[in-house]
Amino acid sequence: MSKKYDCIIIGAGMSGLAAGIRLAMYDKKILILEKHTITGGLNSYYSRGKRKFDVGLHALTNFVSPHDKGKPFNKLMKQLRIPLGEFKLSPQNYSLIRFPDKTLKFTNEIQELLEEITHHFPNEIDGFLKLLELIKNFDEVNLSNETVMAKTVVGHFIADKALIEMIFCPLLIYGSAWENDMDFSQFVIMFKSIFLEGFGRPEGGVRTIIDLLLKKLEECGVEIQFKSEVTKIISSSAQVTGVEVNGDEVLECESILSSIGLPETMSALDQKPISTPRVGNLSFTESILITDKKPRDLGIDATIIFYNNRPEYLYQKPQTLFDRESAVVCFPNNFQNDNLDEGVLRLTNIANFELWNEELLKGKEFYKEKKQEVYNHSLSILKNCGLQSNFEIRFKDIFTPTTIKRYTNHFGGTVYGSIDKSRNGRTHIEGLYICGTDQGFLGIVGSMLSGISMANLHILKGSL
Repeated sequence: MSKKYDCIIIGAGMSGLAAGIRLAMYDKKILILEKHTITGGLNSYYSRGKRKFDVGLHALTNFVSPHDKGKPFNKLMKQLRIPLGEFKLSPQNYSLIRFPDKTLKFTNEIQELLEEITHHFPNEIDGFLKLLELIKNFDEVNLSNETVMAKTVVGHFIADKALIEMIFCPLLIYGSAWENDMDFSQFVIMFKSIFLEGFGRPEGGVRTIIDLLLKKLEECGVEIQFKSEVTKIISSSAQVTGVEVNGDEVLECESILSSIGLPETMSALDQKPISTPRVGNLSFTESILITDKKPRDLGIDATIIFYNNRPEYLYQKPQTLFDRESAVVCFPNNFQNDNLDEGVLRLTNIANFELWNEELLKGKEFYKEKKQEVYNHSLSILKNCGLQSNFEIRFKDIFTPTTIKRYTNHFGGTVYGSIDKSRNGRTHIEGLYICGTDQGFLGIVGSMLSGISMANLHILKGSL
């Protein structure tokens, strides 16, 4: 006789872990199934050369101090009953949006950005202030919001296309499945999280977040099963009844929360849908360099540089292996409390999954040569950003979209999921719900919010 659960959660990423905690608080019998051997999904960590590296997390958005009780991250932790102080958050120094002709500096205080816009775009400050007022009063997490493209809305307030491009640059690359634009609700989420609240880093990086979630899951008695791929989602009369794991074991359940992506979830159905969600185009390469000197000793105090070497920011799948003209350059040492022993430099480029997959199929040597190209170009971007060159590289690692595909099982190595989101989490199968990236709340805080929101809305609707 197969085991039966109130809810099975597919995927042990941030949204799945948060959903599991929330449901267990209301005495639901929960099982989290994870294909791999570790948790975290797109925001995890790995070991190389006796060092541990963060994946996904450049910085935690929605920075909050223990005194900011009304901020989203604090509210989130209250729902999970995890004390905020356990994260030991450190704020950023400052970040830069660096375009060929202008650079905008911003901190965790919006006043810095307002002063920058006043200086570089004096004719646009009044329109920007009106846009800011709209953003502050907008209910971005309302699940009934219609999809409206953000550049259309922003264009009503700001005429200078250069300023629009600069504002959108960090927001797009931190949270858009669309190319060159995003839904206005998501724009507001990202604007508030980056420009109004800002960046921070937990002591210990992403491992701290994962460890706190796992500790709470254990306290709540949630079962996690690793090396457990959901090979089939089973339904009867358009009602979910359970899952098949690793091609043989069947587990029964009342409902399923899937955090593995909408196209990936639909592909696992035992009864295929008439139409399938589109696979997104956005994937990345990342270079991680460990150095003998820290960035501040090499002339860089910025925490993150959003680097773009074109007048326009092309947030789209490149026609080459990776986009050579833009990158996110992150200096994890440059948070206000630096507890890292060595210098760490991280560079992220938008990349083309299909082209990288072709290189991988040619053989390891071809693939390694192309990864070396990414590394060499990363050095040139660091130089363009003003980093002095008198340092020794102690260790380096480069991963590509094929790495993302292998460890997340996301089709096309996508990081922000499908263009087709399910904002309310519903699917055409009763009892099967989506949380995480393809529900529409992105980033670490957004992922956890999605897991909690979908758990509350669909599983705990009569218990709250």
